[in-house]
Amino acid sequence: MTVTARSYLVLHGWQNHRPRDHWQHWLADRLTEHGHAVTYPQLPDADDPVLEVWLDSLARHLGGLDARGERVVIGHSLSAVLWLHAVARGLPGTDAVDRVLLVAPPSASVLARHPEVAGFVLPPLDALTLPTPPRLVAGDDDPYCPEGAQSAYGDLLGLTAELLPGAAHLDLDAGYGSWPAVLEWCLDEDTKFRTREQEA
Repeated sequence: MTVTARSYLVLHGWQNHRPRDHWQHWLADRLTEHGHAVTYPQLPDADDPVLEVWLDSLARHLGGLDARGERVVIGHSLSAVLWLHAVARGLPGTDAVDRVLLVAPPSASVLARHPEVAGFVLPPLDALTLPTPPRLVAGDDDPYCPEGAQSAYGDLLGLTAELLPGAAHLDLDAGYGSWPAVLEWCLDEDTKFRTREQEA
């Protein structure tokens, strides 16, 4: 059987220093074991990020994705917001990505309450043209998106958010050290997302 060559770019969120127990680290390791090219960078100043600096870093990493196969971006939390800023600005490389997964983006009201990330407050989403319609996955009880992902993002972007019951922010605090469903989606885009409990 021929394995489709893919390049994955995995992007973390605010205050994330890529702990080995986080599902993104777990995912990067599993994808590498499957023989895919995986980039899982530590973005600059994760505790006090600057949008322009993160956009520069994203542009560099997008430019490093292998053009010979499918290119996939997975952004969690603040990096889901980063991706939307990149699209709004027409960042080079965003239109060359084949698949995008946005996981648990924080709402604009939450970003505005925290000075460290207030610079990431969203561009107008209802005017945004997405070159690659992303999958949007979030917990139905995410404390960082109290308005709900469908209201805060899905309705404005013309997407249907996939809401996972009791999954909160889909982070280590919510028990997401491993997450088989996200690996399945990486390997098969038609995968339906499930919580850890639903997978058990």
